[in-house]
Amino acid sequence: MSDKSIIQLVPNKWVSEELLMAITGLTKNAIKSARTHSWMEGREYRHYSGDCQPKENSPILYNRHEVDNWVERQQPARPRAKK
Repeated sequence: MSDKSIIQLVPNKWVSEELLMAITGLTKNAIKSARTHSWMEGREYRHYSGDCQPKENSPILYNRHEVDNWVERQQPARPRAKK
């Protein structure tokens, strides 16, 4: 018998871009586009800093629950008209 333990981690509400990509399947480009065109700072994402005074170039965390809600609100894809 082995002494190895299995540890299961559950993502926090706010996650890094790398973890968001891993748990949602969204690409880096899709995240950047959504942040630019759809998401609201403070809801789906937020800049952070150690002094609680984040700047525009500060690192970003993503609210995985709100990103899931955003995906759920997507309209179904429409098939293209066949020629």
